[in-house]
Amino acid sequence: MVADNKKLRSVQADISYLAPGSFINRRFVSPGAEVNTGEYELDRVDVYDGRDVSTQFDLDRNGFVLAKHKSAVSDFFDKEQVDAIYPQETLALVRELTGADLVTGRGWMIRTSGDLEKRQKEVVGYKHQGGVQPPAADAHVDFSPDRAEILAEQIYREAFPNGKPYKRFISSSLWRTFSPGPQDWPLALCDGSSVGREEGEKNALVIVDEIPDRETMAGELADEENAITASIFHYNPNHRWWYFSNMTRDEVILLKFHDSDESSVLRVPHTAFRDTSFADAKPRESIEYRSFAYFV
Repeated sequence: MVADNKKLRSVQADISYLAPGSFINRRFVSPGAEVNTGEYELDRVDVYDGRDVSTQFDLDRNGFVLAKHKSAVSDFFDKEQVDAIYPQETLALVRELTGADLVTGRGWMIRTSGDLEKRQKEVVGYKHQGGVQPPAADAHVDFSPDRAEILAEQIYREAFPNGKPYKRFISSSLWRTFSPGPQDWPLALCDGSSVGREEGEKNALVIVDEIPDRETMAGELADEENAITASIFHYNPNHRWWYFSNMTRDEVILLKFHDSDESSVLRVPHTAFRDTSFADAKPRESIEYRSFAYFV
């Protein structure tokens, strides 16, 4: 159990939660832009700074951990360098932190609260990985439970065609900020033990080259039942939110999207939030790398 929250530094933040009654929930993404069709509301919560108790967090109990790791990547905006170095580094670290037997990657994304225009290039056939996007500023988990289970099976067959059946899998993201602290839009993590397994609504991911108008986004969507879906969350006063202030490029957070072991925390809702507690906050620049880890 993490130390008594009341003795720790905290900040008040507005978390974007799904509003009651929102029923067309989709997330359209294009180069440099992400737009939700759902209705959201801001709820004021206390976000506790886990910096002084960072060693008390546990992947099984809380769903996330903070770890030290120095990357050989010198410029995270250099796509060729990241592709050449970062996947191998990340997969080895995820294997170490989870204790899994096999790990395979699902791509990376840079996110920044700074100037996006100078980082964008015209794209045809956008894939939503290996690019630069704004921070994701709503309480979400990248895969809904049913979609995570389906993807885990598909990905395992592709990556390890001769592998024996796995007993457990963990879908996760390894998150690193590489801009100097304090960051203006850090990552907030909802303690997985404070989130009910029944919580969450599906949010379909729609990848496009250009964001369409609102009427089109809310209209009929072909093959929506087979789309990748995230989980988005309504406000719950039981949710316990954490972050780590002044993160450096030599620190990473591993957070769970889904864990098939029902004795462990299932997932960690997370979001960027505006941290107004530091007058000298700087634009956030971060990289996230998704992976699936398997226990055989």
